[in-house]
Amino acid sequence: MRAVLEARQKDAAVRVEELGAELERVRVALVDAEEVLRRRVIGLEQYLEALAETDAPAEVIGGVSQRKAVGPRRAVPHRQNAVGAEALSQDYQALMAAAVEAAGDGLGARRAAVVLGWDSASASRVEGARARLKRLVERGWLVEEKPGRFTLPAPKHDGDGAGGRRGGGS
Repeated sequence: MRAVLEARQKDAAVRVEELGAELERVRVALVDAEEVLRRRVIGLEQYLEALAETDAPAEVIGGVSQRKAVGPRRAVPHRQNAVGAEALSQDYQALMAAAVEAAGDGLGARRAAVVLGWDSASASRVEGARARLKRLVERGWLVEEKPGRFTLPAPKHDGDGAGGRRGGGS
């Protein structure tokens, strides 16, 4: 009887540990979800502000509008529209430099958080760094060949994309 009770106690202790680990995973997921929600709220607010600016009447002085041109506000320009990495903000330039250093291994979000001077132990900061890396991917500055590993894109060759034709001969 004693052995049965000890086995049940041991099983209960294991279950408590498993539930504790699951609780920690759920807490981390909650923090991440709250961060996503916070970013979405900010994005919506920025979008609504931009819309309000387009609806506001422009002040005209001497026949020239004093309102700034309204267009997409890109913290990260598309690579094909930029002269070089100098077009990026300092944070994004630092991420690009770290990606160059990482070379073939690729830059991870945790390392990116450190590069940005953020606490790499904070899940929300690491996710913020990952969002910046993803933005660089969307704009053509980096590629994500392996999940979570961000590298510089392979250089394009002049002969690519010409439909197999070279030169202008007949």
